[in-house]
Amino acid sequence: MLAASAERIDELLRPEDVVLDLGGWAAPFERADWVVDLLPYETRGLYGSSNPERERFDATTWIVRDLCDREPLPFADDEIDFAICSHTLEDLRDPVWVCAELARVAKAGYVEVPSRLEEQSYGVHGPWVGWSHHHWLVDVDSPGARLEFVFKPHVLHGPEQFHFPAGFAERLSAAERVQTLFWEGSFGAAERIFTTPEELDAYLGDFVTASGSGSGPRRGLRRRPRSGRGA
Repeated sequence: MLAASAERIDELLRPEDVVLDLGGWAAPFERADWVVDLLPYETRGLYGSSNPERERFDATTWIVRDLCDREPLPFADDEIDFAICSHTLEDLRDPVWVCAELARVAKAGYVEVPSRLEEQSYGVHGPWVGWSHHHWLVDVDSPGARLEFVFKPHVLHGPEQFHFPAGFAERLSAAERVQTLFWEGSFGAAERIFTTPEELDAYLGDFVTASGSGSGPRRGLRRRPRSGRGA
């Protein structure tokens, strides 16, 4: 999680607030009262050395489950005062469902996902574009409290106008590598589906061109239109 966001969350929370960390296994938020993740409590902290003495959650409030199993989270509506979901949604097969559950159980919360600047960069962690285990490109509309998900297409790794060149991601600041959303009351989420190759080409290429670091617009590959997918 972005350090500035963690500090802001700490300032927002009251001692009595009930906090949920959804998908927090790799670096659980120590202030969380509840954590829900696919992986078990005993193996937590891969990307962050959690301090057990400061953890508010414990093995009894760590819920192991598939976040996309289409079963409601085991909390009543608005039972949670603040919910955190940091670097999880891009990994999931059904982030729209998970967002709906977050908005149902929590009164407010925070979402953090990789930015498209990072996810459309070549060489982030291998000879390809973006993170290999991420399924989605995400656009965050903070004023509108809305997330929009685009399933990552294979063409992203091909024509140069669809991604940033090698070395670009290394110049990004920590804040530029992520997108964040603080929300209160509720927030929206949806999948954006493209029905023609031209629409997808524009979505990928225009972003790179507008950021001023691409190779400039070039003619995209011709592909058959894809049929719509269910959310």
